[in-house]
Amino acid sequence: MPQSGFQDGHLEAGNREDIGNEGLEKPLSATGTMVDEPQSNPNIVDWDGPDDPQHPLNWSKAQKNLHVGIVSLSTLAANLASTMFAPGAEELAHEFSITNSTVTAMTVNLYVLGFALGPLLLAPLSELYGRLIVYHFCNVVYMAFTIGCAFSTNAAMFLVFRIIAGCAASGPMSIGGGTVADLFVQEQRGKAMALFAVGPLLGPVIGPIIGGFVSENVGWRWTFRILLILSGILTTVTFALMKETNYTVILQKKALRMRKETGNEKLVAKLSRDETPGQMLAHAIVRPLKLLILSPIVLLLSLYTGILFGLIFLLFTTFPSVFQHVYGFSPGVAGLAYLGLGIGMGLGLVTFSVLSDKLLGRKKGDGNAAPRPEDRLLLMKWLGPITPLGLFIYGWTTEKGVHWIVPIIGTFIVGFGSLFVVIPGQIYLVDSFGAEAAASAMAANLLVRSPFGAFLVLTAHPLYSKLGLGWGNSVLGFITIAFTPVPWIFYTYGERLRTHFRVNL
Repeated sequence: MPQSGFQDGHLEAGNREDIGNEGLEKPLSATGTMVDEPQSNPNIVDWDGPDDPQHPLNWSKAQKNLHVGIVSLSTLAANLASTMFAPGAEELAHEFSITNSTVTAMTVNLYVLGFALGPLLLAPLSELYGRLIVYHFCNVVYMAFTIGCAFSTNAAMFLVFRIIAGCAASGPMSIGGGTVADLFVQEQRGKAMALFAVGPLLGPVIGPIIGGFVSENVGWRWTFRILLILSGILTTVTFALMKETNYTVILQKKALRMRKETGNEKLVAKLSRDETPGQMLAHAIVRPLKLLILSPIVLLLSLYTGILFGLIFLLFTTFPSVFQHVYGFSPGVAGLAYLGLGIGMGLGLVTFSVLSDKLLGRKKGDGNAAPRPEDRLLLMKWLGPITPLGLFIYGWTTEKGVHWIVPIIGTFIVGFGSLFVVIPGQIYLVDSFGAEAAASAMAANLLVRSPFGAFLVLTAHPLYSKLGLGWGNSVLGFITIAFTPVPWIFYTYGERLRTHFRVNL
């Protein structure tokens, strides 16, 4: 069994879950030290052997896929809301007498800013008290404040409700990676993480297509009513079908049940912590920040994925004006321009799902004891760099008024290439930090990624008004090129960096 990434209170990214003759992955305390083994202390409650059906790694394939599917649909719904309202923003501005274009933009972007703020609390809570209760809490809060958005009577009310809804919607995105890590061993996570990543990538693409027709025909408030209906369905499904996957919480519930059955109050779960709830929460809240500041892997990958996330949102702001003014599309038909980006992401998703776990399995079959987390970066190395090519094509063909299909092809390339940055980057973080800290690593990623999505769009007007579509998008392409060495560096030196920059959590 590989040596754990926790050593003397430190977390070394590279924690792996192997199930073999030695049993399940050895659990660790919140401080990073091993608790007493049940063989030496009869009051320690542990799993019933490596094949314990209660352990999420031993659940049936159907049950695992059901949980990943529900979480993926939840992230899709959360990200639909990020852009579905965008086509109705001008209508809202007129109704609420908003004359400042920045305030109008913030009616859309504040929601995405909530994606950065929510994980700071939600991810730590999921690692302390379980994933399931956080999913339920986020669903209820999201529904409540989506109702608030739908029935807002002024701009201030709408903006407050919008950012709180965004904080709640960040729950599935920040802890979904932890759920996947709970359910799958490293070499089986590729397809699950690809499905989980559908929402953040395709949601913002599909949202304006739906929102454009809804706002045009029944008004902007109905976009939130539709989102509320979708959220209500997902909330009901979550309550009915999902179970807890956090190992610590499962064993704590088992210990509580056994104390009631046996009357032995000394029974404690193997993963029980020796800190007060306040201490545990305080330590857990600073985890994402410490990972972001002290781990170059987390920082650089978060910046890379954040820039691409922001670029996609920035492109969204140009599509309506470009395809209406340059190519004469109607507002409804102009919404279909988003499909180039969406189809590129969809094809990339299928390609990644087919290749990722196969490549990792081949590495394991070559005689290695276990694949390295860095092996997830192979596809990012080779396919991520095509993203700036798509930006150049889109920018210069729209600048010159070339037939509309050519810039659509450019956005297709952007969508295809960006997927091979965002998804492998997320899986690399989950594989590197394991189930124990996956949610914190994903929260750190969201903390950087979401502000790019919220604020980079504000640069679109000054950027394109000064440089035009050609050079404006070329600047974005050059920025993306600057980050293309990142996966190459991590593929070669990532293991050394993970060993050298161990983070005390």
